Amino acid sequence: MATGSRSAGRLPARSSALLLGLGFGGFVDGIVLHQILQWHHMVSAVEGEPVGTLAGLEANTVADGLFHLATFVLTFAGTVTALIAWRQGRIAPSWSFHFGLVLAGWGIFNLVEGVVDHQILGVHHVRDDLGAPLSWDIGFLVFGALLVVGGWLLYRRGRSAMTGGPGPVP
Repeated sequence: MATGSRSAGRLPARSSALLLGLGFGGFVDGIVLHQILQWHHMVSAVEGEPVGTLAGLEANTVADGLFHLATFVLTFAGTVTALIAWRQGRIAPSWSFHFGLVLAGWGIFNLVEGVVDHQILGVHHVRDDLGAPLSWDIGFLVFGALLVVGGWLLYRRGRSAMTGGPGPVP
């Protein structure tokens, strides 16, 4: 069967790569910003949970652990959905199709995290260690938007190559 004649129903599932991207984005945030750089923890801006006290550090460590558990569940769900799609006879994605959606998923994670946790709930900010300057939160959102746009363009290129033309995006 020629590449251009593959039916849209046999294309790779988008959900698995998006879920992997959401999980990956959470892991990057948690590992790099929470653990390595220690700029913030999950609830470090919540009053009564300062990381400078043992009780506050314990509460933030538990919250960070629950956050990592959620990112693990997203990553695992991405793996399971990929296996289900392959068992349904869908083809494996091209590199640009897959990694474009992974990047878009990471960007979606950043946008949701940045809007919900940083702005609406205020449970932490990108740089709680500096007193939560708004510029870092805005930069985090801009980076997320760039990941979504760049990832979507990469995905579209991969999808176009797999179908033989741009066609409609389902």
